[in-house]
Amino acid sequence: MANSSLRSSTIISSRHQLVGVSPPSSDSGSFSKSLSFSTPLPNFSLKSSGNTRPLQTKRITPVVRAMEFDISLSPRVNSVKPSKTVAITDQATALVQAGVPVIRLAAGEPDFDTPTVIAEAGMSAIREGYTRYTPNAGTLELRSAICKKLKEENGISYTPDQILVSNGAKQSILQAVLAVCSPADEVIIPAPFWVSYPEMARLADATPVILPTSISEDFLLDPKLLESKLNEKSRLLIICSPSNPTGSVYPRKLLEQIAQVVARHPRLLVLSDEIYEHIIYAPATHTSFASLPGMWERTLTVNGFSKAFAMTGWRLGYIAGPKHFVAACGKIQSQATSGASSISQKAGVAALGMGYAGGEAVATMVKAFKERRDYLVQTFGELEGVKISVPRGAFYLFLDFSSYYGTEAEGFGMIKDSESLCRYLLDKGQVAVVPGDAFGDDTCIRISYAASLSTLQAAADNIKNALISLRPAVPV
Repeated sequence: MANSSLRSSTIISSRHQLVGVSPPSSDSGSFSKSLSFSTPLPNFSLKSSGNTRPLQTKRITPVVRAMEFDISLSPRVNSVKPSKTVAITDQATALVQAGVPVIRLAAGEPDFDTPTVIAEAGMSAIREGYTRYTPNAGTLELRSAICKKLKEENGISYTPDQILVSNGAKQSILQAVLAVCSPADEVIIPAPFWVSYPEMARLADATPVILPTSISEDFLLDPKLLESKLNEKSRLLIICSPSNPTGSVYPRKLLEQIAQVVARHPRLLVLSDEIYEHIIYAPATHTSFASLPGMWERTLTVNGFSKAFAMTGWRLGYIAGPKHFVAACGKIQSQATSGASSISQKAGVAALGMGYAGGEAVATMVKAFKERRDYLVQTFGELEGVKISVPRGAFYLFLDFSSYYGTEAEGFGMIKDSESLCRYLLDKGQVAVVPGDAFGDDTCIRISYAASLSTLQAAADNIKNALISLRPAVPV
């Protein structure tokens, strides 16, 4: 209690001095009660041996002293950086609300509505009163449907007790990192990476180890580089395919080479983030890491419904893996959020019932994404000094604009890195995109083409006009 008192923002001392009266006992309760009055005691007389002695009272105005209190935060939290994608998206939204016609291409959110059959399943759940808590791990109906999907589409077999449904794939990833990593463990992350991977490692008191990749190699991890960086502290390798932010897709042959490296390190697990698996452009194909020989026991597969099914606001994802690891993730979830929304889980069952890889509804979305990708690749390919790795999946372009660094922009200042370039494009072009340094590669910027073709055409025109006065500072 003493420490608690010291941390209070203020201490109010209110004292009534009674002259000629012994102080109250040291008992805090008695002392508190003796000072519970709000007006001075009246004068009265005490008679003793015929003498009358007045009892003098004196009231002192309460003294208020402001004291500093402890506002420190956990070192774990202080080590975490805020998400730049969220920050830029919020900034762009604020500008739009203020009347500035900003084109927002920062967030990774499909512009399509949730397919009708999924939405109807959610509304039916509400109408039928399916609005109560579900089991922490998710409904048996949904986990069984996930097992069926993983078997038929990914070639990996699980039972319902090896599936944990969460409030989005993001929660699934965080819980996996927390479940398997100890302080001083290393989490291996190829760059460019999704902004949250390193911060999740830090939240687990683990150390993110960033392995660079090259645009000339389509931002794919070199197995030899991976091998050179592994040691007894290496605990988790995170692979995202199709990739956010690059759109790269790992071919099966390369994944097999990575699996051979993993197999030589008994402590090393793999977290395979497959949230974009259905948004993929032929001839590229998706391979689940857990389907490779000897990798089922070593792999935690994360997926969800947000991207392919345009269900970002439904907040529904899952992790699949060996029961030992999934149960540990479930333990964390039971003390954090408990089970996912009952309504969303009914909608998830409907989504998985739409057919192989989401059926016609998802195929229609993917066709539109490909058309948008092709337009932007051609358009930005016409800009001098821009380097492009053509994305094979997801809905992002990760463009190398570093040839424009070192350029002085009139009325703005020096463009020296990806962040200042993005601020320039927001200021002069009224287009919100994300700097590459947020993803571990400062040479690039990320453009989301999860927007209509007409919106992308307007954005491309604005970016070109903003850059028209700039000339590449470095010969290409």
